[in-house]
Amino acid sequence: MFYTCGPNEAMVVSGFCRSPPLMISGGRVFVIPCIQQIQRISLNTLTLNVKSDKVYTRHGVPISVTGIAQMKIQGQNKQMLAAACQMFMGKSEGEIAHIALETLEGHQRAIIAHLTVEEIYKDRKKFSEQVFKVASSDLVNMGISVVSYTLKDVHDDQDYLHSLGKARTAQVQKDARIGEAKNKRDAVIREAHAMQEKISAQYLNEIEMAKAQRDYELKKAVYDIEVFTKKAESEMAYQLQVAKTKQQIEEQKMQVQVVERSQQIMLQEQEITRKEKELEAKVMKPADAERYRLEKLAEAERLQLIMEAEAEAESIKVRGEAEAYAVEAKGRAEAEQMAKKAEAFQQYKEGAMVDMLLEKLPLMAEEISKPLSAAKKVTMVSSGGGEIGAAKLTGEVLDIMTKLPETIEKLTGISISQVARTG
Repeated sequence: MFYTCGPNEAMVVSGFCRSPPLMISGGRVFVIPCIQQIQRISLNTLTLNVKSDKVYTRHGVPISVTGIAQMKIQGQNKQMLAAACQMFMGKSEGEIAHIALETLEGHQRAIIAHLTVEEIYKDRKKFSEQVFKVASSDLVNMGISVVSYTLKDVHDDQDYLHSLGKARTAQVQKDARIGEAKNKRDAVIREAHAMQEKISAQYLNEIEMAKAQRDYELKKAVYDIEVFTKKAESEMAYQLQVAKTKQQIEEQKMQVQVVERSQQIMLQEQEITRKEKELEAKVMKPADAERYRLEKLAEAERLQLIMEAEAEAESIKVRGEAEAYAVEAKGRAEAEQMAKKAEAFQQYKEGAMVDMLLEKLPLMAEEISKPLSAAKKVTMVSSGGGEIGAAKLTGEVLDIMTKLPETIEKLTGISISQVARTG
């Protein structure tokens, strides 16, 4: 029949064919019923609260100490497992824990008795290590290994630890105040030194920075000179090359232009020759013929104009002579007429003058009627008794009447007084 167990326990098989007994930690085993027996033992970790009350120290001061221990039966070590099986087989975990607790407490008391309160209180780690070392050596023989031991509490009923604490507290406070003052003093000194070192370091740093800046500027200036020089040389070389290239291009262009110009000159010469021949064929020869024709026409027109001008001049001359003769004949006729009139006036002075006056009367009436027609108003004034009084004429009528003799004299050349003497 198969039996199994977990890693926290061990099985011990004894009986037929099992001498010494078979111990298995966490596994399985085949057990023959009736002739073989199987037993189990716990491998769980046991936590023990180890208390030692009123244990006298080396100076006779009773104190109480409490420690915490972790222990377990070691299942991987066959010898320790065999020893544990011999010691604790058939016992429960509580019984095993009680046996281990008694052992640990006895060792703890023994170590407390060899130490002073100050040693236990001040150096707990040392106390714990001593208990762990002494207890482990005994418990290993029982198959139990101590995993850990820690001092949990130390106290007493005589206020020894409290008094020790007061003195220690006062000393600590004193030391603390002295230490604080020293620390403040040291802090101020260190701060001053630190400030001085800081300022010195700052100045040194600034000096180094200035030196570095100076070196940088100097090297940069040297490098800049080299760079600018190379750049200038490169630019000059580039410009020179560009100028050479442009010159070559211009030369090529000039050559091309020269060739083109030569070709153009040749074409122009050919074109001029062609145009001369064309002009000679189309223009000059017809122009010569036209010029000859125009010259002949102009000559004919000139002769025609000369002849027409001569004819016109002759005509004008003839008309002038005719008009002069007519004027002369008319003048002679008028002179003869005037002479005859003068002679008639000489013979018939009074009759001729009356005849002339009668001839001019219509004109005189017309001249007299002009102012009268312009008169706006004529006022007739009666003296009463039906007789008409003297008519009061307007200023224009009186003026006309006074100017009548002068008007007749202008029209006829005969004065009214002369006519009156003649009559």
